[in-house]
Amino acid sequence: MAQHEDIPADRVLEVAADIADHLLDVQREVNRQIDATQADLLPGVQQRLGLHDAGGADLSDLVNARIAALTIVVTPEAVASVLPLSAASVATTRAGRRAVTDIVSGADGRLAVIAGPCSIHDPAATVEYADFLRRMRARHSADLEIVMRTYTEKPRTEVDWKGFAYDPYLDGSNRISVGLIATRMLMCRITAMGVPVAAEPLNALTPQYVNGLVTYNGVGARNVTDQTARERVSGFSSVVGFKNSPEGSIDAAVQAVIAARAPHEFLGVDSHGMTAQLSTTGNETGHVILRGDKHGPNYSADHIARTTAKLRERGLPEVVVVDASHGNSQKDHLRQIDVVRDLAGQIAAGEQAIRGVMVESNLVAGRQDLDQQRPDALAYGISVTDACVDPDTTAEMLDELAGAVRARRSRAGTDGVDVRQAG
Repeated sequence: MAQHEDIPADRVLEVAADIADHLLDVQREVNRQIDATQADLLPGVQQRLGLHDAGGADLSDLVNARIAALTIVVTPEAVASVLPLSAASVATTRAGRRAVTDIVSGADGRLAVIAGPCSIHDPAATVEYADFLRRMRARHSADLEIVMRTYTEKPRTEVDWKGFAYDPYLDGSNRISVGLIATRMLMCRITAMGVPVAAEPLNALTPQYVNGLVTYNGVGARNVTDQTARERVSGFSSVVGFKNSPEGSIDAAVQAVIAARAPHEFLGVDSHGMTAQLSTTGNETGHVILRGDKHGPNYSADHIARTTAKLRERGLPEVVVVDASHGNSQKDHLRQIDVVRDLAGQIAAGEQAIRGVMVESNLVAGRQDLDQQRPDALAYGISVTDACVDPDTTAEMLDELAGAVRARRSRAGTDGVDVRQAG
C-alpha cells in the first residue's frame, strides 16, 4: 500500500478493516509481552520495597462492575506507521495552519471559512465534497482560506449515533479501530488534494490518530466548560476555537480561551496509548465562536460588539468566528444564507473582529434519519445529523463573503487602516 491516498473512496472501509485486523494482531502480541515483562519484574520491585502481596481479595463486584466488554484498539503510533502522511498532506496542513493562524492574529486580512458536512458518514461522498471545496479554494484563494469540516465525532445531548470514528458502518457495530483508521485515511486523502481539514475532538485519545492532519479544531458548545478539554487544546498544534455554551453563555467561551492560552500539566496518553504526564505551552490561537442558542442567534453587529467588549475587558484579542448554523440558524439550514448575508454586510462595512465563518454544507441539501437497522437505505450525499445547504448555495455564500473581504480591504486602504494589524 505505497500510496494509500489512491485507494478508491468506496473501498476505504474495506481497507481500514483489513489494516485494523493486522494491527490488532500486533497489539495483542505487544500486550502479551508487556504482561509477561511486568509479571517478571514487578515482584522484584515489591520485594526491594519491602511490600508484600496480600492477594486473594475478591474484587469482582468492585472493579469494572458495569463494563460489559473490554476490547483492545489500534494505537496511534501503529496507525501512523502503516498510514504515514504524504509530502502533499504535510504541506497542506502546514500552509493551512499558518494561514488560519495569521487570519486569527490579524496578520492576514482574508477570512477563514470552515465549510462542510455537519458530520462525515460516507467516504465516497466525503471525497466528492472535498473536490468541490478544492475548486472553491482555487476560486477564492485571494480572499478566503477555506477549510473542510471533517467531523467524525458527534457530541450528543442524550443518546444517538456518535459519529463515523465510533460506528463507521452506521449499524451499531461500533468498530472503533476501523473508524479511527478510516478517519485518518480520509483526512490523508483530503489534505493530499490540497484541502485543509477541521475537526471537533471529543476526548483525549482521538486527536492522536490524526496528528499532523488537522488545521482547525473547534471545541463544541457541550464541551466548552470541560476543564479537561481546555487543558488538552492548550497543547494542540492546530488553531482552536470555543463555541458559546448551549445556553448562550459567551463568558464560558471567553473563560475557555483564557484557560487554553495558559500552560498546563495534566494526564494524557502518548502515541503508544500509554498514560503520560503532558506539559503544554498554551495555545495562543484560542478564540470565541458564536453559534447562537435555543433562544436565538448571536451574530448581529450588536452581538459582535458585546462579545469583543468582553474580550477586551479580559485583555484578549478581539477575534470572533461565527457559526452560521446551529442556534444562529435555529436549525433551519436555509437561514444560513441570511446569517452569511448579515455577516458579509458587517465585514464589508469594515468590521475587523470577524475573522471566520462556519457553514454546514453537503452534496445535497437537507438531512435524513439514520436507521441503524438499514444503513444501506441512506440516500447519497445527504446529512444524517444537522441539515446542510447544497454546493450551489454554498458557492453563492462564498462569493458573497469573498466580495465582503475585498470591500473591507478596500475600506481599510481608504481609511488608512490596515486590517492585518487589527487585534
